Amino acid sequence: MRRLRRHVNPTPCACSDYGARQDRTIIIKGKQAAPRSRYPLWTWRHVLLVMMVAAIGLISSGSSSVASAAGQEAEQQIVAVNSDDITAESESSLLPAPNPERSDYPNIGVSSRSLVWVIAQMHLFFGALVLAVPIFVLVIELIGFRTNDDRYDDMAHEFMKISLTAYAITALFGGALALSLFLLYPDFMTYLTTRVFGAQMLVYATLFFLESLLLYVYYYGWNALRYGNRKWIHLTLGLLLNAVGTTLLVVANSWTTFMMAPSGIDTVGAVVGNIWEVMRGPLWNPLNLHRFIANIAFGGAVVGAYAAFKFLCAKTAAEKAHYDWMGYTSNFIAILAFLPLPFAGYWLMAEIYAYSQQMGILAMGGILAWLFVIQAVLICTILFAGNYYLWTGMARTEGSHRYRWLIKYIAAVLVLGFLVWVTPHNIIFTGDEIARLGGRNHPVLAPLGIMPAKNIAVFLMLIFTFLSFQIYRRADKVITVSWESWANALMVAIYIVASANVIFAGVYYGYFTNTVYKVGSSVIQVGSTLVVIVSGVVIDTLMFKGAKTLPVSWGKISGRSQYALFALPVAFTWLMALMGYVRSSVRTHWHVYAVVKDNSADNFIPTLQHVGNMVTFATVLFLMFLLFIFWVANLSSVKQVPPVGLASRAAAAGVA
Repeated sequence: MRRLRRHVNPTPCACSDYGARQDRTIIIKGKQAAPRSRYPLWTWRHVLLVMMVAAIGLISSGSSSVASAAGQEAEQQIVAVNSDDITAESESSLLPAPNPERSDYPNIGVSSRSLVWVIAQMHLFFGALVLAVPIFVLVIELIGFRTNDDRYDDMAHEFMKISLTAYAITALFGGALALSLFLLYPDFMTYLTTRVFGAQMLVYATLFFLESLLLYVYYYGWNALRYGNRKWIHLTLGLLLNAVGTTLLVVANSWTTFMMAPSGIDTVGAVVGNIWEVMRGPLWNPLNLHRFIANIAFGGAVVGAYAAFKFLCAKTAAEKAHYDWMGYTSNFIAILAFLPLPFAGYWLMAEIYAYSQQMGILAMGGILAWLFVIQAVLICTILFAGNYYLWTGMARTEGSHRYRWLIKYIAAVLVLGFLVWVTPHNIIFTGDEIARLGGRNHPVLAPLGIMPAKNIAVFLMLIFTFLSFQIYRRADKVITVSWESWANALMVAIYIVASANVIFAGVYYGYFTNTVYKVGSSVIQVGSTLVVIVSGVVIDTLMFKGAKTLPVSWGKISGRSQYALFALPVAFTWLMALMGYVRSSVRTHWHVYAVVKDNSADNFIPTLQHVGNMVTFATVLFLMFLLFIFWVANLSSVKQVPPVGLASRAAAAGVA
């Protein structure tokens, strides 16, 4: 049966503010409906219809067929009225998004944006660490269980100590963030939490408590569930911990991507879709992948710094060997996760461009473009530090002399790539400088300032960083397969063809074709780089079967290498803060892009100087907390030696 639809005037109530409009509504089954009288019209209709049915039944008691027909007609009318009323209620519940005025934002005497900025960034730092560490800890624990090697189990347990110590700080900053957001942006947070995501917030809170329970049981039950079938119980707990943590990550990401690219709402911000349609925006999956990979790289860098800290404080050769091995494993995790990270970032930026060219151009070609020069410096710092640690680590093995001649060529590619990457395209010159240059752009270096040249530099640096990783893995191996020479020749050919492909695609599509085809060069370059990485892993895995392993002298590494491990989390932290600001600021003066406008006193893009100061402050603050976490984690293993007199008295009491 067709529904009778009641046309409702969508014009909002002419009240003085949004809060007044909310006060004049009533709640029906969790949804706001339009104001109505105490006794709605449909109640009187029902009463009249029932009275009519009763009268017809009394008059026509001798004719049941007539009474039955009358009753069916009355029921149809009641159903029609119910359908009409439900449709009207659902339409009236589609309230538009709020439009807060400047006076609706509390003034606390300091910049609300700066306060929320620092708290949110600290929560993201610690949240990334807490969610990432259990992922590779579970893998390390499984390796130790399969190989029956307690060293892996001990290392995984010690890594979890960092995550457990950071968890409480994560929760504190999370609570502070929630309080500050509701206090400083009440209308926006009410719209986001009650009308858009609603019950999902309760799901998030439930997941948080479940994460806490699993984390503490997983860590404190380690030794109680270490061997035999109990180990499977412990591994299951770790798997559940990571499943809950990853779910927390993707749920929180849906809030971020909704603010950038809203879905499940109409043009005025009224929610018209279910919770899945709201979450599944165009940027949700790209951000999920990007943050998942970035968190693992970040977590590996942080625990690597902890291993370096313990290595420099070690007193015995056994301790140095243990923490040297931990540092190598951490660097392996950080670099291995970092290599595919640019591809995930490329996917995210491509989706941002596809959703809104204005946001994409602002990020890559507007005022924010200068921040990508700083990004280049930080990424190159990560690559230099990771490569340097691998090169110095080759001194542990006897067979490293076979590959050391390649280091100078890898370093040359990294340096040249860095110089190209940091070359800006547009620089502010004085009139005299422009006259001496003959124009606004340098006659020789100008072509290096645009994206095609930078893409060539980035992908070549990634390819040669993988080469460093590959020769490090081969340094302690003596290949015994008969087809070794053919495999090496194939690997060399793959490197040459992939490098030539990266250069050709960047030059041809970047400088000799229409601008619309420049994006195509990136796809070719990404594919070439992935072919090198995948082929190298597969070929080496096959060649290592039956290979002779040379002895590795753990702990025999220079102290300088440990400072490379310290450089990794510094650069990663700075980079996360910087790129997080770029991603957030492309919304410009919108809380929810093109839906909820930011009318606060901070509804503008700050100066680059202010951005640099805020990012640096958040980075330094996190590093200070990180040193505190290292100190606390180390303090738990320190035992005070009892005084001589107290020890002798205790011994005498024991004898007695």
